[in-house]
Amino acid sequence: MFARPVVASCLSLIFASALSLHAQAPRITKVDPPNWWVNMPAPMLLINGEHLNGAKFSVGGLPIERTTISDNGHWAELWLAKDATSVGDLRITAQTTQGKAEVPFRFEPRRAANDGFAGFSSRDVMYLIMTDRFADGDKTNDGPDAKDSADSAAAQAQRKEGRGWHGGDLRGIEQHLDYLQALGINTVWITPVYQNHDHDSYHGYGATDMYAVDEHYGSLEDLKSLSKALHARGMKLVLDTVPNHVGPMHPWVNDEPEPTWFHGTKVKHTVAQMDFQPLTNSHAPWSTQRDVTEGWFVDTLPDNNQSNPANAKYLVQNAIWWTEQAGLDGLRIDTFPYVQRDFWTQFNSTLRTLYPKLTSVGEVSGTDPIINSSFAGGVTRDGVDTGLWTPLDYPLHFAIRNAFTGASPMTELVTILRQDSLYPHPERLVPFLDNHDLIRFASEPNATLAGGKLAMTFLLTVRGMPQLYAGNEIYMDGYQDPDNRHDFPGGFANASNDVFQASTRQPVQKEMFDWTSGLLALRSKTPALQTGTLQILYASTDSLVYTRTEGKQRVLIAIHRGSEDVTLHLPTLDTSITGANAATRLYGEGELTFGSGDVAVALPANSALIAEIQ
Repeated sequence: MFARPVVASCLSLIFASALSLHAQAPRITKVDPPNWWVNMPAPMLLINGEHLNGAKFSVGGLPIERTTISDNGHWAELWLAKDATSVGDLRITAQTTQGKAEVPFRFEPRRAANDGFAGFSSRDVMYLIMTDRFADGDKTNDGPDAKDSADSAAAQAQRKEGRGWHGGDLRGIEQHLDYLQALGINTVWITPVYQNHDHDSYHGYGATDMYAVDEHYGSLEDLKSLSKALHARGMKLVLDTVPNHVGPMHPWVNDEPEPTWFHGTKVKHTVAQMDFQPLTNSHAPWSTQRDVTEGWFVDTLPDNNQSNPANAKYLVQNAIWWTEQAGLDGLRIDTFPYVQRDFWTQFNSTLRTLYPKLTSVGEVSGTDPIINSSFAGGVTRDGVDTGLWTPLDYPLHFAIRNAFTGASPMTELVTILRQDSLYPHPERLVPFLDNHDLIRFASEPNATLAGGKLAMTFLLTVRGMPQLYAGNEIYMDGYQDPDNRHDFPGGFANASNDVFQASTRQPVQKEMFDWTSGLLALRSKTPALQTGTLQILYASTDSLVYTRTEGKQRVLIAIHRGSEDVTLHLPTLDTSITGANAATRLYGEGELTFGSGDVAVALPANSALIAEIQ
C-alpha cells in the first residue's frame, strides 16, 4: 500500500535528474555594440548566445533599467540606465542556476570634437566610390571568402563575375588619394563597409553583421586609417549607412531578437513599392503608405521594424558607433523614404546632439521635387520633420540627363530649379550626374563626350554640393547594374588602362579628366560658384544662361548644346548683372559684349563659357 508514493518519488528524482542533465550553462557569443564610449547616451546591449533564459545579467556594476530575453534564450536586450563615466574594461555576466557566462566589454574615451565630424556643404565636392570596384590595395584578401591572393584562380574567377567580389578595398582608396586631390575632390563617399557574407553582396548593402567591416574591404583599422589620411589632407569621409534593411543572410532572418524585429518574415512579407507618392498624399490610405515603409526591398532584403523600440535603438546606436569609430564627417543614408518619418526624427536629432556639425544626405529617388523636398529637414509631413540635412537631388539629376543627351529642351533644367522654393535649404542639395544604381551618362542613348562636358559644367556651377561617381571624370560608360559598376581602370592588377597615371590615359579619358579637373580648380577658388545665389537670365531649347553671386563677385555661366554657333541678346536692367560693362573669361569658349542695358553672349556650337562680371 506504500509502493505508489515510493515509485512516484523515484520518478520525480529521475525526471529532475534528466532536466538537470539537459539544462546547460548560459553562453554569450556576441555583444552589439562591441564597445561604447563614456559620456554618451546609455546604450542598449544586444546579447546573442544560448541558454540565456532566466539569466540575471550584470554589466560591471552599471545599473540596468530593464532586460528582455527572447523565448528561445538566444537574445537578451540589456537597457542600461546610465552610461559609464570613466574609461575602462568591465565584464558582462549572465548567471543562471546552471552556471555563468562572462565576456569583456570596454568603454572608450570619445574622439576630440575636431577629430572628424566636420560635415559637408556646398563648398565641397563629393566623390562616390564603390569600394569593391575602385582599387585593390591589399592583395591578400581577395576571392569569394577574402582568403585568396589577387593572382589566384579563385580571385580571378570572381573578377570575371559581374556580381562577384573583385578585390577593391579600403587600402586601395587610401593609396589613391593623390589622384583624388589632383582631380579636385575633397569629400569621399564610400559604400557600406558592413560585413556582407553573401556571394554577390560585394556592394555592401546586404549586411550580415552591422558591427563588422567585411574582410574583403579590410578591417576597422583600415577604415580608421583611411579617415585619418583624408583628414590629414583636409579632406572628408562620408560613409553609407543602411537602417532600412539587412541582407537575406543575416542571422536575424531565421532567429529574430523579437517577434516584431522585422516587418513580416522570410516566408510572409509584403514587397516594398517604389512609388513614394502615397507618403506625401494626405488623402492616401494607410495600405498604400504601408507598402512603402513596411515592404521588403526588391522582395529580398529584410525590412527593419523601427517602430520596435529595441530595433530603433539598435540602429541609432549603430550609426553613432561608426561615426565615433571612424571620425566620420557625414552619412549617406540609403533607401531613406522606406522608413517611417518619426524614426528619422529620432535618428537625426540624436546624431546632431552628439555631433553638431555632422551632416547627412538621404537617397530619395524620383523625378518630382514635391516628393523629394518633403523628406528634407525643415519640412513637416503628417506632423513630423525628418531632420535630414538634405536629400540627394534626383529630380535635377534626371533633368541633367535629359537636357544634355537631347532628350528634352534645356528648359527642363529651369523647370526643376524654379521649384527650389519647396526646400528650406536648396543650397544644401546634392546634384549629380551618375551613381552606382543608374545607367552611366556615357551609355545613355545619344550621349556624346561634348554633351558630357557640358553636363559636367552645369553640375559644377549650379547651386548645391556636386557629387561625382568614380569614372565620371574619364567619361566611363556602363549600362544597368552590374555593368554600371565596372572596375576602375588601373585599380587592379594587369589592368590594360591605368587612368591614375596621366601618361596612360586614353584620349577621351584625358579630355574629360582635364575638363573636369579644370572646372573643379576654378570652383575651389571662386566663392560664387560654391555658395553664391543663383539667377537664371535666359533659357531656350538649346541654351541656358545663369549667374552665381556671392557678395561683390558675380559669375556668369552660359551653356549652349546646339550644333551651330549662336549669339544671345539679354537685357541686364534689374538683373544680377545690372550695371555690368566688362567681363573676364574664367573658363571655356565664347565672348560677352556689353551694350547699354544689354549683353550679347556669343557661343560656339556645343560650348560653355564661365566669366566674372565687372
